[in-house]
Amino acid sequence: MNLFNVDENYQNPTMEGYYGDFGGAYIPEMLYSNVETLKTQYLQIMQDPIFQAEFQYLLKDYVGRPTPLFLAERLSKEIGATIYLKREDLCHTGAHKINNTVGQIILAQRLGKKKIIAETGAGQHGVATATVCALKGMECVIYMGEKDIERQAPNVARMKMLGATVIPAKSGSKTLKDATNEAIRAWINEPNETHYIIGSVVGPHPYPDMVARFQSVISEEIRKQLKEKTGNELPTHVVACVGGGSNAAGAFYHFLNEPTVQIVAVEAAGHGVHSGLSAATTQLGTPGILHGSKSIVMQTSDGQVVEPHSISAGLDYPGIGPLHAFLYESKRGIFLSATDKEALESAFHLSKIEGIIPALETAHAFSVLPKMNLKATDVVVVCLSGRGDKDLATYMEYL
Repeated sequence: MNLFNVDENYQNPTMEGYYGDFGGAYIPEMLYSNVETLKTQYLQIMQDPIFQAEFQYLLKDYVGRPTPLFLAERLSKEIGATIYLKREDLCHTGAHKINNTVGQIILAQRLGKKKIIAETGAGQHGVATATVCALKGMECVIYMGEKDIERQAPNVARMKMLGATVIPAKSGSKTLKDATNEAIRAWINEPNETHYIIGSVVGPHPYPDMVARFQSVISEEIRKQLKEKTGNELPTHVVACVGGGSNAAGAFYHFLNEPTVQIVAVEAAGHGVHSGLSAATTQLGTPGILHGSKSIVMQTSDGQVVEPHSISAGLDYPGIGPLHAFLYESKRGIFLSATDKEALESAFHLSKIEGIIPALETAHAFSVLPKMNLKATDVVVVCLSGRGDKDLATYMEYL
């Protein structure tokens, strides 16, 4: 059992947006009004019965929730424990990202915003944002790294078909970090009319808390579904991949204050944690400021961000959400990592033994199961955060 301070509330940040030492809102003056409006109104809007009625309606009839909790029998037999898969890959658009964008688009309308901007790495958040903008008739601009545009071409096509404008980020590593930089710059230029739908539990407060709350539907459903299937709503372990960490925040949320549930986060080790081509933030990073909040960041001794590497565009990020940084520092969560090679092997293996092709991001989570020394009595839930259609071009290189 993982020991941690059971008096600590791991779900909710302070009024200033801190989880322990991590979080806050480090923003340019031009964004102060926008962020302050969000900070003072988001909880009130989200808890309003009319908001909740529309949110729940769209989750059910548009997104397709609840998503199944699938007993992976062949994988369970192989690992020697009971393994359930939370099938977020079966959401409309193919990943968990839609849970957050549905909530944020309703919130943006409540705030009177006319235009939506977003960043995306693997393209799943970009597709989910473009989808809800089409649903609500809102202008949509997506910033995406030039490298990611090349390796995630199917999702770029989907965004454009949904009516979004996709703008390439050509600076730095031309990946998620740089797309986020460009989106923040665009928000500074048009703060009054624009709402920025951040795709993960990163950014200035209240975004990490807001996104975690929208994604918490994942763990809310897991508890109910496990109760129906096993008579006990608490698993022994919950496992999820972590880049910024929105699928993990959603899968962990309603278990964070349960001492018997082991939280397992899996980062991208790239070519190896210490290879110089990695995105294992908790292993390589130090406290710093990135994209509006204090967290653990891959950076040089003088504070310059180190370029990350992962074969999965969604995990190719040099930071981690402040909630996850706190889970790591407090030892509430165990943080493991998987290399590109291990993720690829896990993706092909899951496809062949369960008939499910996972996203490359998700494949990282599966790769650690054989290393966890699980017992026959353990009940493990893996958040299957997205489907692998978007990664077929990469997978085909290894067929």
